[in-house]
Amino acid sequence: MDSFRTTLARGGLVAAFAIGCLAVTRTIVAAAPGQEAAMAPAVQAAAPHAAYVGAATCLNCHEERGAALKTGPHSHAFKAGTPMAPSGCQACHAETKAEMGCEGCHGPGKEHAEAGGDKTKIRRFGSLSPSEASQTCVSCHFRTQHTFWAGSQHDSRNVGCTSCHSIHAAAGEKQLKTATQTQLCATCHRTIVNKTMKFNHMPVREGKLQCTSCHNVHGAQNVKLLNAGGSVFEFCVTCHAEKRGPTLWEHAPVTESCSTCHDPHGSNNDRMLVAKQPFLCQRCHVTSRHPPTVYEGNLLNTSTNANKIYGRSCTVCHQQVHGSNAPSGKAFLR
Repeated sequence: MDSFRTTLARGGLVAAFAIGCLAVTRTIVAAAPGQEAAMAPAVQAAAPHAAYVGAATCLNCHEERGAALKTGPHSHAFKAGTPMAPSGCQACHAETKAEMGCEGCHGPGKEHAEAGGDKTKIRRFGSLSPSEASQTCVSCHFRTQHTFWAGSQHDSRNVGCTSCHSIHAAAGEKQLKTATQTQLCATCHRTIVNKTMKFNHMPVREGKLQCTSCHNVHGAQNVKLLNAGGSVFEFCVTCHAEKRGPTLWEHAPVTESCSTCHDPHGSNNDRMLVAKQPFLCQRCHVTSRHPPTVYEGNLLNTSTNANKIYGRSCTVCHQQVHGSNAPSGKAFLR
């Protein structure tokens, strides 16, 4: 009898659940027509095809802007997604070869043209904030290098696409406003770019590298907008593979961050070190095996330890500072 009651109760619960699901389904179906009615104004608010006039009409007044549609990256009609590529507007705009052209970025231009060039009836990027202007750009440029743009360091600091790029007045490659990347980056990162003029530096000023050789300015998963890896060390070893490891004896500053000892943009010290040896090493090693006294000129006359000031200093003996695989390499000796 108890088992029969248990079975009956379970059956009642299943039936109640089924009735509840049916009621919810009917509610959703009943609400669907209302939702369609609510969405209709939004669809109708979108600009119809008839609101576009085509690039040819735009160039009647803005002929000086035509180079972007003829020779620039946006002129590549063979590449799907570019403003001059054939689009779904062909049914109504066969006379314009179905390309969006200028209106792909500036929006429908019929009202603007009929109003005699009223600037309030067209999207003008000069009147938009950097973040607002970027919304147009990321509608197409949201893949590969631009994947992590939203919320990136530049985006969160109100630096937008138009802050660095110019479609109609580009001076360098990639539609940059300046001739080189270094000149452009220096407009904000002056202290960093100045380091490339120091004695030991990244080969940027010789043109062998540029800022984007290391950084993805459009956003990255790594710190400091670095192109690869998840840390400074992981990125540096993409080029300096001999320092990758793993090693039997690891040096903590190396595995944590190469920039603990090196300034990657430039330094007046050997090997782009942030300080001269032995003072660099003594930032951490102040009481290890050697006298903890700071090595300075007075030792030249009072101690035989003065030889540690000359030349490569600590690395004369401790050459394997990036890690050693020798069984006796705890002290990173040569």
